Amino acid sequence: MSRARKWLGNTGVVLALVAGLAVWTMLPWYAVLALVVALALWLVLTRTGRLALEATRIGIASLPQRWGASSVIVVGIAGVVGVLVAMLAMGAGFEATLKQTGNDSTAIILRGGSQAETNSVITRDQVPLVSALAGIAKGPDGRPAISPELSQVVNMVTRADHTDANAQLRGVGEAAWALRPQVKIVEGRKFNPGMRELVIGQGARKQYVDQQFNDLKPGSQIELANQIWTVVGFFASGDSHDSELWADGETLASTYRRSAYQSVTVKLDGKDGFNQLKAAMAADPRLKLDVDTTRHYYAKQSEGLSKFLRVLGIVIGSIMAVGAVFGALNTMYAAVAGRAREIATMRAIGFRGLPVVVAVMLETMLLALIGGLLGGAVAWLVFNGYSVSTLGNNFSQVMFQFKVSPALLWNGIMWALGIGLVGGLFPALRAARLPVTEALRAA
Repeated sequence: MSRARKWLGNTGVVLALVAGLAVWTMLPWYAVLALVVALALWLVLTRTGRLALEATRIGIASLPQRWGASSVIVVGIAGVVGVLVAMLAMGAGFEATLKQTGNDSTAIILRGGSQAETNSVITRDQVPLVSALAGIAKGPDGRPAISPELSQVVNMVTRADHTDANAQLRGVGEAAWALRPQVKIVEGRKFNPGMRELVIGQGARKQYVDQQFNDLKPGSQIELANQIWTVVGFFASGDSHDSELWADGETLASTYRRSAYQSVTVKLDGKDGFNQLKAAMAADPRLKLDVDTTRHYYAKQSEGLSKFLRVLGIVIGSIMAVGAVFGALNTMYAAVAGRAREIATMRAIGFRGLPVVVAVMLETMLLALIGGLLGGAVAWLVFNGYSVSTLGNNFSQVMFQFKVSPALLWNGIMWALGIGLVGGLFPALRAARLPVTEALRAA
């Protein structure tokens, strides 16, 4: 009967722990702050709380003598938090880069059903039809503000290992610069129409070298489609265009024998411009095209990879968290066993089960918090702003930076405290259930 009662009790604790962790992961920061304030008030204002606080002070005071074992908890949890935050920061950085690319005042037009520019085709005879649609703003010259563009994937030599990688070469006209005022020439000049000249984004400049493995600079020559192209300038945009190479659209079309465009970017006429353009396009049976705001289009480009990195980070973090939990369990069980006489003495002089449980839990949570802060600090120092590249939806490299945000650091702290909760609960219950007479005899 006693075994069955103990088994049922442990099962109830496990179920309550699972439910508690599920709630814990969904708590916003202000709810956690409220719980901390409530716990602090309980520790200060109630007799049981004050006993728990005194027991906690005794345990923390003995930490220097147990620092070797306690460091297992700190280092293990720091590793979990560091890896988790780094993986999530990769996805957040890629998502932020693409979200910064577009806005709600411009729209991109692709062939119906196309998910990206590389699999879209817009014929040249469709461009005048698009420019005549309602919802498109006029430029300073009184003409519709539209930019038909080509997108060509080309091979570039990477700086890291001198292997070939896909880069996006965008063929544009003068209108492209007006529609993207964030794109600024930072060195050199713009390409001249009709010339095989390139301007390159700052991200691409860091990623690639020329065929002789030299750094790219104004005057560098690159062979594309068996033709020599000259680099005449570099631009910065602060978004995914930083990973691109730009050239004159007509020159690019003749070089690669392209008779059609991949996309048309337009400036919308006021707040209702998008709805007007979408309705006008749907009403013209000659235009089997899709239109989307550039903000929404580029945000969609990041969804797949961001979700994958988020899931991968959680899976890897969970696997490491299991190891950290077992490390915490072993450490705290050993700590409880080593302090058996001390705990029994406290029980004998009036400390009940709850203060002992809270004391062991607070000690474990403190170590978990230290580990979480350490892991978050390492992730921020090492990875925040770290530049990498990955293959985007256009099958070309996109440069972006890891983004270790306060929200991700808070997420890591929550994971650390959750691991501390699991790793400290059962040793705490063992300490509370420790028979006083048995513990004193064993000591």
